[in-house]
Amino acid sequence: MAKNVFIANNAFEIDLDGAYYGSSYGRVRPVSTPTTNVEGGISSNVRGFTRKKLYNNEADVYPVQRIEEAYETLQEAKDCKSLLKKYFTAEVKDKLKLRKTKSGATLYDIIKSGVKNLDSGVGVYAADSESYKVFGPLFDPVINEYHGEFGQKDKQPSSDFGEEYLGALKNLDPDGKHIISTRIRCGRSLLGYPFNPLLKRDDYLAIQQKVRMALNNLANDSEIGGTYYPLEGMTKETQNQLIADHFLFKEGDRFLEAANSNHFWPAGRGIFHNAKQTFLVWVNEEDHLRLISMQKGGDVGNVLKRLIRGVKGIEKQVPFARDDRLGYLTFCPSNLGTTIRASVHIHLPKLSAKPEFKKICEGLKLQVRGIHGEHSKSEGGVYDLSNKARLGLTEFEAVKQMYDGVKHLIELENALIE
Repeated sequence: MAKNVFIANNAFEIDLDGAYYGSSYGRVRPVSTPTTNVEGGISSNVRGFTRKKLYNNEADVYPVQRIEEAYETLQEAKDCKSLLKKYFTAEVKDKLKLRKTKSGATLYDIIKSGVKNLDSGVGVYAADSESYKVFGPLFDPVINEYHGEFGQKDKQPSSDFGEEYLGALKNLDPDGKHIISTRIRCGRSLLGYPFNPLLKRDDYLAIQQKVRMALNNLANDSEIGGTYYPLEGMTKETQNQLIADHFLFKEGDRFLEAANSNHFWPAGRGIFHNAKQTFLVWVNEEDHLRLISMQKGGDVGNVLKRLIRGVKGIEKQVPFARDDRLGYLTFCPSNLGTTIRASVHIHLPKLSAKPEFKKICEGLKLQVRGIHGEHSKSEGGVYDLSNKARLGLTEFEAVKQMYDGVKHLIELENALIE
């Protein structure tokens, strides 16, 4: 009979018949065998620790128990179609359940949102930058399938926003018949900080302060200079209006809540925007930073140009977490790589009424959402269409994927009208 426990950054398995094993991040090796067995919680010294103390360390024992329970829950959920369920095999579970990152992240931190929300599409979140390597046997196949055959030997190309090609991104809808607005955003994680599940209140405040200082240095930029507004102290009325106008984020939905994304809310959270409200920075929402450029109409080139200006202005002052293989690191593996999400709110009444509309979009590598974000539905025939690919291509290529797909959809819509 075995018992799994954790001490500091090491994982231990104790066999009640006398075998005792220690491991560091999942590498199991035999160590000294205790002189007496344990019955009923009686203490026996093992390298300075007692068996009784090991058992009483509930905070360390519970993650393994929860991981086992989570696995059973997923196995019993016949309607669950998440990538978590698909790749969280018994072999992967047993290989990873004793591992911890240096920041203290366990496998349970990675999977719990997908277990609590069995209708998740992906179902896993990284608790820190190191999670992608420590829990690689789970993340790697998820990343590979979500991003379309991005294997362990593939590598994210160097960052390239394609400044020299911006002229090729002509206005998609110069007559204003279809596109209501265009929005391009990217996410960034500050180097040296874990992600939401492991952030303390002081971490949120420190991140906010560093970003505010960087943004203050952009004050004299006529295009992107603006003002920072912390959520703490902001009235509910103001918050709700900004959310309704798509300027401000709200507290995380049930998927993010289950991933512990709402710790210490609203401490350290805030929004920055320029005078025209066409350049925004969200601080400590899903990721440490979300940089957003947006405006009415379909001028994709101008929206991208503004985003480039903001990203380059901030990254000169704040170092970001980037991996040689995965690119910019984010809380959700769906955003890895470029982290770029280029989208339009678009009205295509004829085309969207066809049952094959979503299939057409998938063929164009477009993701379809409602106008109120992920997991929302369309209202009034207006859809949010964006590039699905973020990893394995450059920033410009990600934007161009959306651009080309939407251009084709408008052509199909116009043909149906005629």
